[in-house]
Amino acid sequence: MVKGLYTAYTGMINQQNRLDVLTNNLANSATNGFKKEGSTSQSFDEMLAIKIKDTSAFGLPRGIGDVSLGVKIGECYTDYGQGAFRVTDNNYDLALDGDGFFAISFTNKAGETSVKYTRDGAFTVSRDGYLRTKDGDFVLNQAAAQAGNPGQAGYIQVDPNVEIVVDENGNIYQNGAFVAQVGVVDFADYNFLAHYGENMYELVDGGQAQASDAQVIQGTLEMSNVNVISEMVEMITISRAYESNQKVIQTIDSTLEKAVNDIGKV
Repeated sequence: MVKGLYTAYTGMINQQNRLDVLTNNLANSATNGFKKEGSTSQSFDEMLAIKIKDTSAFGLPRGIGDVSLGVKIGECYTDYGQGAFRVTDNNYDLALDGDGFFAISFTNKAGETSVKYTRDGAFTVSRDGYLRTKDGDFVLNQAAAQAGNPGQAGYIQVDPNVEIVVDENGNIYQNGAFVAQVGVVDFADYNFLAHYGENMYELVDGGQAQASDAQVIQGTLEMSNVNVISEMVEMITISRAYESNQKVIQTIDSTLEKAVNDIGKV
């Protein structure tokens, strides 16, 4: 195999992966509480090139230098930085100022219930007074969020006909009386958080929820932390890098064609 072809190929695969991540960021630039992702690159381990048929050194293989095998896809990471706030004046819209996540009792299509976490605080109240996400999942109170219990005992229920007031600690009041506390938790190591989908995260084995210092802001939503302009600039950079690798392959292909068709006739 011609090493230049393989090296350019690995470069194109890497740029394609970067573009996939970037386009997902752009697609969610208007998603409440979305956290942008990024990707890393790393080089393949270098190999030592050896002369295997060199008789000048008593027939022993002799190293001639290191050979790079191109680039490979590294890890994807999530930027959990704070997004901008948008005031909605909707009493059921909540935003978190600081590190932390709302705890949600999520039920999948198979009927299995588990705790998921999100920064999207666009909540609603059902006819029976339960605080839910726009997809219908139940918002958990602080005790259930801390314990990781998705059961019905942790659901937040209010009077749908009475205005609610939420303070910075997430305490919900109606007519001056305490009703419940919105479940907000944080994690010591975000490496134990995995993307689940539907703008939610799940805690993998080894992770543990802890108390959050984030302040709850009522009537406000946190926007995505994606900067559309910087993402578009990065897209141009990726496109040019991809085209450069394409030109390398085209040049090598043209050289091989001449070597086979022209030099081979001599």
